[in-house]
Amino acid sequence: MSYTTHADLGGREGFGRVVPEPEGELWHAAWEPKALALTLAMGATGSWNIDASRSARETLPDYASLSYYQIWLAALTKLMIEHGLVTEGELAEARAQTATKPLARVLRAADVPAVLARGSATERPATAAARFAVGDRVRTRAGRVGHHTRLPGYAAGRAGTVERVHGTHVFADTNAQGLGEQPQWLYAVRFEGRELWGDETQPGLSVSIDAWDDYLEPA
Repeated sequence: MSYTTHADLGGREGFGRVVPEPEGELWHAAWEPKALALTLAMGATGSWNIDASRSARETLPDYASLSYYQIWLAALTKLMIEHGLVTEGELAEARAQTATKPLARVLRAADVPAVLARGSATERPATAAARFAVGDRVRTRAGRVGHHTRLPGYAAGRAGTVERVHGTHVFADTNAQGLGEQPQWLYAVRFEGRELWGDETQPGLSVSIDAWDDYLEPA
């Protein structure tokens, strides 16, 4: 089985019913928008990339017991400690104990709307032809990897059909580890429900997953 994370919950049971929330209900506590703002502001400094941020969240040991924004805040704390931007002692005492570490960039309040609207493109120029085309049958890798990956564990070693070719994009697995962007072709691959979860799956169910070239081989 491939390496999985605490966020890789597809097909697992025991989490209770999914309870839909009212459309537009963004916050459940006054501190939550502050956690979001802190995460966005620190991400904009360039101290880490979005894939490293996602990896920090999805590999938290207590992921399953935390709320959505508790996860964001815990991951931000983890990243800031790892990058020497704050110490555990400073967090415990809620006061600075060391000199401030310089940052590459600072997100100013006036710039937030433009920065969020612009986003961060991940598509890169292709340097080789795509290995797969729409309609090709492919199978995902099944071997374990020792790092965070965007390939869901429930889809590891499963056969599917390429339904779209997205172009060449930053490879999240290496980018999260600080090994560079290493762009690869990215495909949308559709899997039949039975292929993922067996004969008891609801008839007609299918799941589409964005999968990089390294995840795939011809079926």
